[in-house]
Amino acid sequence: MGKFEDSMTRLEEIVNQMESGDLPLEDTLRLFKEGMKLSEYCSAALGEAQRKVEVLIKKANGTYEREPLDQDGAGDESAMAEEEAQ
Repeated sequence: MGKFEDSMTRLEEIVNQMESGDLPLEDTLRLFKEGMKLSEYCSAALGEAQRKVEVLIKKANGTYEREPLDQDGAGDESAMAEEEAQ
């Protein structure tokens, strides 16, 4: 497993431990801090991956052009609209 997947697995473990309600306050605070660091790492990793994602758009002349995927997914929708128009 990669670092992102390991971080997500550990984050899930932390959530389960904290939800149990069986931990002393000190342990809960320690896990909370660890969970926040893991959450920040995972969020940054996902943001970086999103910036790398590109969509291939089929143009009317049959060629393809790469465009960055919009944050709201609009790039993906325009790719489908182009394909449906063909």
